Amino acid sequence: MSSISPLAGHRADTSSLVNLPLLVSSYYSLHPDAGIAAHQVAFGTSGHRGSSLTYSFNEWHVLAITQAICDYRVENGITGPLFLGIDTHALSTPAFSSALEVLAANGVQTMIARSSPHGSPYTPTPAVSHAILMHNRAHPSALADGIVITPSHNPPDNGGFKYNTPNGGPADTNVTSWIEKRANVFLRDSVRTVKRMTFDRALRASSTHQYDYLETYVNDLPNIIDLAAIRDAGISIGVDPLGGAGVHYWGAIADRYDLKLEVVNREVDPTFRFVPMDWDGQIRMDPSSQYAMRELISLKDKFDIAFACDTDHDRHGIVTKSVGLMPSNHYLSAAVSYLFQHRPDWRAETGVGKTLVSSQMIDRVAAQLQRPLQEMPIGFKWFVSGLQDGSLGFGCEESAGASFLRFDGTPWSTDKDGITAALLAAEMTARTGRDPGEIYQGLTEQLGLPCNGRIEAAATPEQKKLLSGLSSDNVRSTELAGEKIRQILTTAPANHKAFGGVKIISDNGWFAARPSGTENIYKIYAESFRDEAHLDSIFAEAQQIVTDALAGGAA
Repeated sequence: MSSISPLAGHRADTSSLVNLPLLVSSYYSLHPDAGIAAHQVAFGTSGHRGSSLTYSFNEWHVLAITQAICDYRVENGITGPLFLGIDTHALSTPAFSSALEVLAANGVQTMIARSSPHGSPYTPTPAVSHAILMHNRAHPSALADGIVITPSHNPPDNGGFKYNTPNGGPADTNVTSWIEKRANVFLRDSVRTVKRMTFDRALRASSTHQYDYLETYVNDLPNIIDLAAIRDAGISIGVDPLGGAGVHYWGAIADRYDLKLEVVNREVDPTFRFVPMDWDGQIRMDPSSQYAMRELISLKDKFDIAFACDTDHDRHGIVTKSVGLMPSNHYLSAAVSYLFQHRPDWRAETGVGKTLVSSQMIDRVAAQLQRPLQEMPIGFKWFVSGLQDGSLGFGCEESAGASFLRFDGTPWSTDKDGITAALLAAEMTARTGRDPGEIYQGLTEQLGLPCNGRIEAAATPEQKKLLSGLSSDNVRSTELAGEKIRQILTTAPANHKAFGGVKIISDNGWFAARPSGTENIYKIYAESFRDEAHLDSIFAEAQQIVTDALAGGAA
């Protein structure tokens, strides 16, 4: 299991902050070796991520990926504009320059953030998704797509690159595999065949356009959130953008809709020195972490509701007076319960989507509401089509990512949206007179009180490969923590796609085990609807079941 660093919850010493000049100079001066696997372009569940210091996010990567996306657009007849957004990580700005050089040289009509009174070039992930959907609704014959340059909540030395297809959501595996393969061809050729022009020429190119992401997104918010109810209730709201891309959005929202909203920290600093260190002593802008959120949690009694978002604002963290920082599964359950009772124009058959490692409390809430449930593999891309066609009213990941429909049942964002998920907490408080923590407490009184958590265990690369390919035949056990095993899953119930692991379910508990994509560990998610002792037993037996299954798989 992972041990908690004594530095967790405290601000980092100046001496331990990322060396920004070294980080940025390494982006340009270090060239990856395409013959080394760790240097290659590799798309995970949220795009390509890495650090310039380890040859995993350098200029060549961005040039190669952007050219691959340009080629993908040509091959698939995508002729509309490309919406380009960036977050506040240090590597995002040079990567933006590199990407624009390639997009302009390829003649791609590119929409970059319009200069505002704040001078902010930063664009949250949901604002990009929202812009794609807005354009494509009006121009179905010239579809748009998008790029967001962000490593999400990863540490300050990381960079990241995500591609969103014309459906507005994260690219599916077949798309990212194509882009990844093409980009690595360019990488092997030392990016000599990539089309590019100088950055100053790219900025002046006739294909480069300014787009007011902030105004477009903020002006449309009354179509998804009851901002009048929040205003009229006069509830006090605290927001910490964690130095992220939405830092200027919150003030604009407060001003536009006359909300009693205070941004507790407006600082933008790519060292993120103001974010307390996470469980492992690293700075990580994770709004679901009790350590990273320590300073906002300390303010919980000052506000009726408070919240934060990660660096690209696609994840949320909700702080209530009643419980402090809500575990993400608790808030997602409360949000489902509230939304499907306060969105009368959603279709009767509109359902709930969740990842298979999210709490079964969401299943129970959906059943109580008589709404269909879709249980998907890890990755928000699996919810995109349902959000797009309105068959899903709400899609969520256990890692505090969610998106939901407009009041009229049409899509708002088909990527995760931390801003609307956070504002929903304020709407819930305003309209019910109870904060989301109190709403969740009411659900546990009706549906049971789950205990859940996650642990990590060591695994060799060979064991990780075995775990990702397990079948139910490899599981020898018939019981889990004293209860008969009812179901063994290696594919997601909703779409029968393999999720790269195993999930075992009993009457009052379950666990899921899957390997990490970046470390020599596997993760075990578990939940009990009995008590903490039962959860501890599930964790203990889960490790043994996985060990035995791996041994059987290797035999």
